Amino acid sequence: MFDSDFQGISLRRFVWYISLVVLAALFLPWSRSHFTEIGVRWLYIFLFSFSLSAILTPVMRLIALKLKIVDIPGGRKIHEKVTPLLGGVAIVVAFIVALLANMVLEKDLVFLLCGGVVVALMGLVDDWRGVSARLKLFVQILVVLILIHSGIVLNLFPYTLWGYWLNVLFTILWIIGLTNAMNFIDGMDGLAAGAGAIMSMFMGMVAFQTDQPFMGWIAIAMMGSCLGFLPFNFGLKRPASIYLGDAGSTFIGFMLAALAIKGDWSDSSRIVSFSAPVLIFWVLIYDMAYTTVERIVTGKVKSLREWIDYVGTDHIHHRLYMLLGDKRNAVLFIYFLCATLGISAIALRYARPIDGVLLVIQAFLVTILVSIAEYSGRKR
Repeated sequence: MFDSDFQGISLRRFVWYISLVVLAALFLPWSRSHFTEIGVRWLYIFLFSFSLSAILTPVMRLIALKLKIVDIPGGRKIHEKVTPLLGGVAIVVAFIVALLANMVLEKDLVFLLCGGVVVALMGLVDDWRGVSARLKLFVQILVVLILIHSGIVLNLFPYTLWGYWLNVLFTILWIIGLTNAMNFIDGMDGLAAGAGAIMSMFMGMVAFQTDQPFMGWIAIAMMGSCLGFLPFNFGLKRPASIYLGDAGSTFIGFMLAALAIKGDWSDSSRIVSFSAPVLIFWVLIYDMAYTTVERIVTGKVKSLREWIDYVGTDHIHHRLYMLLGDKRNAVLFIYFLCATLGISAIALRYARPIDGVLLVIQAFLVTILVSIAEYSGRKR
């Protein structure tokens, strides 16, 4: 199940064996109740999702190799060897089972999970056989409309007719945009899974700050699932042994984007409530906005259809790789950028509306500095 160049006790093998022991311990009859009694149910969910994800990832690697569901180098892809996909399936299964095992279930979550599974299945078909970007987008929009019908919708505008339709429009743009933005940055070892784990962590922290344990448990389950997969997808010396695939990246983006809508981010101000998730997801928002504007301005895309179908090497990780000359450094740079902006979201708990506006402006200025550095690197 592990890499053929295994010598000694590798980190991946160590993580797998430890996860096996931890998961076995968590299945003991008294285990879950003990964690709940001492007030750390979130830790049980984290350990469960982490260990199950770590155990399943090498299994999915074997299945991917058997079925030849692999990512082949070439074109815009910057990896150097054929790499199995299906790592995202391990995350999907670990995330769902961790929540079900802890009886974290209500009507809204059922709709969220069903929608996420549909999005992941469409990504899985794309990984295996390939589907058009337009078909994937159509399915994603259909899923979001079902979520909206179930009551998961943004609450930015007043309860009037035009306000309702604006909320619907921004809900579609938010979820579809972040789902695909997460998919777009999944172009380097560990990038999407690591970014997803960091964003989940800050969502969980805000949830517990604002007394929303249910939202916190979901975020923790996603963080654990991503981190359990990460040792097999990112290493300081060894390349990834498996990739997320579209099934994994779109599932992570979809679930986190929809969860952000479901949560209450502030009791005091709509501006603060809006600012916190924007800061947590800022890297994804910035990358999507930057590439869209650049492609239109430079004439790379001239219609909505061309924009949907366009595939390029102009995303943030590509540009940072060009600047830094090292893929791992580019990934670590994005990790720290996500963490920096996430800390700003935590600072909003007792903030005034003007503080929320200023922190969003600060995030914009930070990314302007990054853009200037990237552009200078490209000119050199």
